[in-house]
Order: sequence, then C-alpha cells, then structure tokens
Amino acid sequence: MKLYKPFVIVSFLSILFVPSVVLGLDCQNANTQADMNQCASSDLARETQIINKTYRDLRTKLNPAQQRQFKKVQLAWIKYKDLSCEFEASGVEGGSAHAMIITACLAEETRLRNKELEALNSCQEGDLSCPSW
Repeated sequence: MKLYKPFVIVSFLSILFVPSVVLGLDCQNANTQADMNQCASSDLARETQIINKTYRDLRTKLNPAQQRQFKKVQLAWIKYKDLSCEFEASGVEGGSAHAMIITACLAEETRLRNKELEALNSCQEGDLSCPSW
C-alpha cells in the first residue's frame, strides 16, 4: 500500500469534492465563486480518479525495479505539479479566485500527465522510447 500513498491521499481528498456533483451543480453555468470552486474541485476529483487507474494499470506491467523508478517519477511530478500551479495562481493570491485557479491548474496538469501515462501504457513491444516489459 505504501507505493500508492500519494495517490491514495489525493483520492481521499477528492472525495471531499464530490458533493458538487451530488447536488446537481450545473458547472457550465456556475455564477458564484463558491460554485466555480466546487466545479473546479469536481473536475480535479474526476481527473484524479482517472490518473489513479492509469497509474495502477501501468504499474502492473513494470518489474520491481521499474516500479520503484516509476514511483520516484510520479512523486517528482506531483511536487512539480503542485509548485507549478502555486506559481500560476500567485497573481491572484489572497483573492477569491485563488483556490479555483490552483484547482483548475491541478486538474489540467493531471489531465496532461494522464495522457503521458496512457501513451506509456500503450507502448508496443520493440518501441525503444518505452520501458520494456
């Protein structure tokens, strides 16, 4: 379970964002900052669930040494993502949109990373740019 700790924590925290979906919030027409924050949180929760599945699927293809390397890469990516999004939102720090900007950035970075992981997961045998399995 230790290998999944960063993803389990993010997944657990994402459960906190699900109420906006349960309440039937129309994110296409969100008007208040609170609604926009909830929509951004729901988007991040959805993207987190998707990347967690991709991570688990890809990890099963790796040998133990690759799994350790992959974990290090993912932990570095999480740190990069967090720092990058904090920087991106620094222009609105202290403002009402700050949380939404950070959360939207985290969702987008997660979406992009998932595409990278999906590409690795789809590697064909003999592709030298992919880990061998």
